Amino acid sequence: MAMDASLIKTINKLQDAFSTVGVHNPVDLPQIVVIGSQSSGKSSVLENIVGRDFLPRGSGIVTRRPLVLQLINRPSSSSTATTTTTTGSSSPRDPQSLPSSDAKKQPNGEKKEPEEWGEFLHQPGVKYTDFNLIREEIVRDTELKTGKNAGISPLPINLRVYSPNVLTLTLVDLPGLTKLPVGDQPKDIERQIKDMIVKYITKPNAIILAVTAANTDLANSDGLKLAREVDPEGARTIGVLTKIDLMDAGTDVVDILAGRIIPLRLGYVPVVNRGQRDIDTKKSITRSLEGERSFFENHPAYKSKAQYCGTPYLSRKLNMILMHHIRNTLPEIKAKIQAALVKYQVELAGLGDMLGEGSAGQASIVLNIITEFCNEFRTIIDGNSTDLTSFELSGGARISFVFHELFANGVKSLDPFDQVKDVDIRTILYNSSGSSPALFVGTTAFEVIIKQQIKRLEDPSLRCVNIVFEELVRILTQLLSKHLFKRFPDLKDRFYQVVLNFYRKQLNPTNKLVQDLIAMESCYINTGHPDFLNGHKAMAVINDRVNQAKNPQPVDPKNRNVANLPPSLEPEPTNNGFFGSFFASKKKRAGAMEPPPAVLKASGNLSEREQIETEVIKLLISSYFNIVKRTVVDTVPKAIMLNLVNTSKEELQRELLQELYKTEVLDELLKESEFTQN
Repeated sequence: MAMDASLIKTINKLQDAFSTVGVHNPVDLPQIVVIGSQSSGKSSVLENIVGRDFLPRGSGIVTRRPLVLQLINRPSSSSTATTTTTTGSSSPRDPQSLPSSDAKKQPNGEKKEPEEWGEFLHQPGVKYTDFNLIREEIVRDTELKTGKNAGISPLPINLRVYSPNVLTLTLVDLPGLTKLPVGDQPKDIERQIKDMIVKYITKPNAIILAVTAANTDLANSDGLKLAREVDPEGARTIGVLTKIDLMDAGTDVVDILAGRIIPLRLGYVPVVNRGQRDIDTKKSITRSLEGERSFFENHPAYKSKAQYCGTPYLSRKLNMILMHHIRNTLPEIKAKIQAALVKYQVELAGLGDMLGEGSAGQASIVLNIITEFCNEFRTIIDGNSTDLTSFELSGGARISFVFHELFANGVKSLDPFDQVKDVDIRTILYNSSGSSPALFVGTTAFEVIIKQQIKRLEDPSLRCVNIVFEELVRILTQLLSKHLFKRFPDLKDRFYQVVLNFYRKQLNPTNKLVQDLIAMESCYINTGHPDFLNGHKAMAVINDRVNQAKNPQPVDPKNRNVANLPPSLEPEPTNNGFFGSFFASKKKRAGAMEPPPAVLKASGNLSEREQIETEVIKLLISSYFNIVKRTVVDTVPKAIMLNLVNTSKEELQRELLQELYKTEVLDELLKESEFTQN
């Protein structure tokens, strides 16, 4: 038994350790979680187990924060007398300064250690021998975290009670379930309480103590219904039936205890608590427990099983359940703690060495961080990182995807003829020939149109620059998420600002170079390019198409290739010419003539010559635009790599050293976070 009790104490120490660092039960420690509705008698059950009045009482939600109640059995001071020394001012809020009924003078004048006392984790070393003050402290600390309204908080209060009258046990008392908000309670109070309870009882190692009033329908028990949601088999739920003495005459809970209503593997325990009148008249818990024992021993339905009823049996049963549960889960707990320990040791190592004394030690740390950051930045860009993953593309691979997939496909998808229509080409042809009709296909018209289309390549090229900039920011964020920068939040912020400003500084020359590349393609149309389909070849291709359209050859259906069929270039039978529609709209009379309209547009049907010229221009535009697109797809990524990516790889370290490696800012940069200090 001594070993079993020490197991519970060890679990208590772990609970305290986790609470101290601000985390709640990260390794799923075994614990008994007390749930039930507000009117189920939850508080009375806990006070009977402790044997003391110490919980806040009142209407509405009284328990507004989880109370981790650790009961520690200790030998009576009559058998082992020890001495204690108290210090502190005689303030009414200081429990050490208050006289205790258990504190008696010894013959030598020293004060005898009290039989029972309580200690709060948030007040280490302070002993509360007056349990009324424990109640006041619970209320005070609750209001400190939640305010004086009826709100709740998930932050637990850890209370440890030492007494020879309790069995070593740990219970977590949670707020009582409620249906409707009352008074100042939040509108969603039911959901808040339910979410808090579910968070505790969902953990597989939690034993659920569901408190239900016996004078209500068990099927409507809020505590049991919530317990069955997470423990449908009832494998880790124990039921407590309160208010047995308030049941109607002739009724009992024998069928429930026998498991014939809602079976639970851990069973049910009936108890009799003090009523409100007993509490108001200050009926002691000792007398209440005597009355409970008398009730079960004399009740016809329970007297044969009285030894399995009442608060003392409930305490023993819970103590036994918890100790067995701890023994069964101990290997799992040790494994989880060991894994967590390894994890945190790795994180601790990742935070770096202890801060050295003086500016030399600080400067060394900053220099090492800058060097390590820049080395990792280069390896991520080059794909040499040791953190390569098969899950997703990262670093330089994402930049490559931007160049060869997003940008290349975006540029290749540009079609010059989704903006330039035949009527536009026809108009430009006539405008470029001036007052005399052209004898040959106009070079000027071709250049005007192709330059317009080349300018369209500037937007996707500049967008490519911005996307690569965003990818570099992504790499920066990834590097700053490492544990090393969690240690120095101010250094992390300055790193982000310096690197981001450096990126932005490089954007201007990169954008300028990309714009110059597009302007370079636009300012000189190299019709002598070896891949360009020149005017003679284009004319020959179009003439062949026209001849095929006039004299179509029979096509073997088996060898039909739609891509090779010439477009229909057959001129319309009626040829009105360029200005045909203008004159056609006028009444035909001899010598009729009017000035042209203010806005004169190309209209009428195309002549054969006009149609051929238009098709030749389109063929030349398509040929040259494809050449320019290939060039842009090749040169723009090179420009971005030169002025943005490679410059960052080569110059970033110098920039960081220039901005951060300064004696006057070291103290500020190396200020450790509260998380690291704790």
